[in-house]
Amino acid sequence: IFFSGNGPSGICLSYLLSGYTPYFKRHSLHPHPILQRKLEEAPEVSVLDQDLEYLSEGLEGRSHSPVALLFDTLQRPDTDFGGTAESVLTWWHEPDRAIPHLVLGRNPPGGAWHSIEGSMVTLSRGEWMGLPDLPFKDWLKQKRRGLRNNRATAEDIAQYYQHYVMKKGLQKNFRCGTVVTSVRKVSAESISNHTQKDLQEDSDSLWSSSEQSTEVFQVDGFFKTVEGDKEPFSICAENVVLATGTYDNPTWLGVKGENLSYVHHQLSALEEAVKNSSVGIMSDPVLIVGAGLTAADAILFAHHCNIPVIHVFRRRVGDPGLIFNQLPKMMYPEYHKVHQMMKEQTAACAGPYECYISLPEHHVLSFGKDKKCILQDKNGCQKAYKISMALVLTGSNPNLSFLPNDGIDLAIDSDQPVNPKRNPIDVDPFTYECTQEKGLYALGPLAGDNFVRFVQGGALAVASSLLKKANTNPP
Repeated sequence: IFFSGNGPSGICLSYLLSGYTPYFKRHSLHPHPILQRKLEEAPEVSVLDQDLEYLSEGLEGRSHSPVALLFDTLQRPDTDFGGTAESVLTWWHEPDRAIPHLVLGRNPPGGAWHSIEGSMVTLSRGEWMGLPDLPFKDWLKQKRRGLRNNRATAEDIAQYYQHYVMKKGLQKNFRCGTVVTSVRKVSAESISNHTQKDLQEDSDSLWSSSEQSTEVFQVDGFFKTVEGDKEPFSICAENVVLATGTYDNPTWLGVKGENLSYVHHQLSALEEAVKNSSVGIMSDPVLIVGAGLTAADAILFAHHCNIPVIHVFRRRVGDPGLIFNQLPKMMYPEYHKVHQMMKEQTAACAGPYECYISLPEHHVLSFGKDKKCILQDKNGCQKAYKISMALVLTGSNPNLSFLPNDGIDLAIDSDQPVNPKRNPIDVDPFTYECTQEKGLYALGPLAGDNFVRFVQGGALAVASSLLKKANTNPP
């Protein structure tokens, strides 16, 4: 089995496929009485071998995925009510149940968490960022650190994921610095005579089973050597798991001049500009486009560095769909501050915040070579602003260019590109296998699960499905 993407989804799945098996902890009590009764029916049978649809029936919570809610409530029974009840799972390492697999990713284990500025604080509570059987809080205590406002920094999260892979002995399954360029179905006969350039020493045991299948997936790509060279590889697998996340491909506005060198689509560009002093307190304003949390992070960063900002977004400040209107003020004081700035500091009425102007219900018409940007309001009035740089932070899409037709055929609406919020990949809710392509699975944001605490349920579903395929006589 091969999977593309080594973020939290990929790490959790590797753990479950390495023989680590969850059982209901005897004598433990889950606050959900119906789930408790179901768990007591067969405590000697691993959760992976049980009927996940039956166990998850009737559960409610902050995810649309029944299996995500199930695995989350088994690990953190009353967390949504502020409780700290212990997990009702106990983990056994059963090496004979392990399924050989390979996890490929560009970054070290942790995926896109290594690309996020280290001091950024997570949206989710710190304990929700943890993976099975190694609570994040316990790891943080070993570093003699605590959680700020119950939340963690991106640097801590990235280090924790790397530590997790080492601590659980999963590193043999991971190949970092790899880029997948193609995944396609081929007949087993066409590759049986082809010598595979494998990434793992014990390739005979790893891929011998593919001989039995009539069709397999051929995965092509390259990995970067220490010298910086690109070494190609081609491997075959009966099952492929897509766990690439969505950080790779920022959304563009599609306006004139957006490809000019001063227009950027990632927050890191602002951090870089501050480092090399190309923007500062005396610069023309930085234009920030977007009203999500990444745009808010950019505003906070600029505010901290006293850099002037013009903030443009399409929605009304009071729009209930705006993420700021959905966050508890006590838990997210810094985002509440940005929301206050957006309300109080519009161009129409100067407020208490220096170096910041909010332009709600505006959009960008064009970027000029002279660093002048044309904006338009809801009434069609246009105005030019001289800026030092622009950050377009309006979300991102997955990069699925390695799949036929960019993976569009796999989406719920097969006429539109895959989008984690509006058009995820269509998967079976209890196996996460793609409905349009058997043997292909999708995890995390690709399947519509956008929070670390909920991507793990997808990993449970995939592992359960793969174990049932491997074992024709389950318990």
